[in-house]
Amino acid sequence: MIKQAVTKYVADWFARADEDLDIAELILKEERPYNPACFHEQQAAEKYLKGFLAYHAQNVRKIHDLKALLEECHKIDPSFRELEEEATVLNRFYITSRYPDDTPEFGLGEC
Repeated sequence: MIKQAVTKYVADWFARADEDLDIAELILKEERPYNPACFHEQQAAEKYLKGFLAYHAQNVRKIHDLKALLEECHKIDPSFRELEEEATVLNRFYITSRYPDDTPEFGLGEC
């Protein structure tokens, strides 16, 4: 596979993903409510996947379903199939960590 330059657009996806991980780590260190940490972990995964797609000049859709994004990444690199279980777990944290009517309380071991 030919390596290509990382554009600002791609770098921005990865930088925002790094920020989400930093926020999640801060929340976990402070032993604050874990739902926001879980949400930021999902967001980091989403942004890393979108950055990967952008790096490979693929359309970056405005979706939040990690399994759908993973499927697109898998078409480029079959090893992404190994992340399906993690994507399923993280997918729970996008909506259910944001809306009070649907919110289970996530614990430290779940994030």
